[in-house]
Amino acid sequence: MRTITREELNAFHKIDRVVYSFLVLGLWRDPAESMQAMALWIWLERVGFGCIMNKMTSLPLTLISELADEAVMCLTVINNNLSTVSSENFDIPLLQSLLEKDISLQFFLQHHLKAIQGMARVMNEVCMRALSDIMQYAINHKTSQSLPQSRNISSPQALTQNQPIPADDRTMFVTFSKGYPVLEGQVRNFFQIAYGDCIESLHMQEVLPPNQQSLFARIIFRSPSTIERILNGRRTVKFSIQGRHVWARKFVPKRPRSLLAAAQG
Repeated sequence: MRTITREELNAFHKIDRVVYSFLVLGLWRDPAESMQAMALWIWLERVGFGCIMNKMTSLPLTLISELADEAVMCLTVINNNLSTVSSENFDIPLLQSLLEKDISLQFFLQHHLKAIQGMARVMNEVCMRALSDIMQYAINHKTSQSLPQSRNISSPQALTQNQPIPADDRTMFVTFSKGYPVLEGQVRNFFQIAYGDCIESLHMQEVLPPNQQSLFARIIFRSPSTIERILNGRRTVKFSIQGRHVWARKFVPKRPRSLLAAAQG
């Protein structure tokens, strides 16, 4: 049996490499934690939850980051074998909307041993073989960029110049539960009643056919201070609009595509 070349291995796992690149280069998430998230998603595919990776490649980066946050919640349940978790069906709403079967954190509590064993196999068979070069690239790039980035963030000029605030810095990303649609007018009314005339524009996910529901939206506010009021120091907040759950967080702009292409090889 001939040995599979590096090029053939990368080609076979092209979609996995794209998703991992989104995580560590597009979003600058932790490479090791992202590797574990990848192992979790691939294991879910193997046990019959559908083609998760393929669907993720068509999602915006902010939604992929939300899915990664939910994966971290799942990993916490799996690795710590928590005695109880929320019984609410929508504790991981984005992952639920992406899968072909119902799932909740309770599933990972009940099957944590199988998950640990299955993820270990995925880590050895896929992640370490097909993603380790991207992981190393991300670590090296993050190290080389950390100093210039910290200088930019703390620059007095950046804080004192009276320039228009970019839309990305005034944008929130909101997500909805699959099967519980929320209309654009309902979202707009909720925030305007709570925070006044604060919305510059609202962009719901475009769906086809029209009777399918939007799973996310972008809200551009007139001022970034509105986002600070909404989050109140938290990374993600949960609302109820017309009895339907809505999650909101700060929008994450895209990273340059050149970085993704360089690492995907």
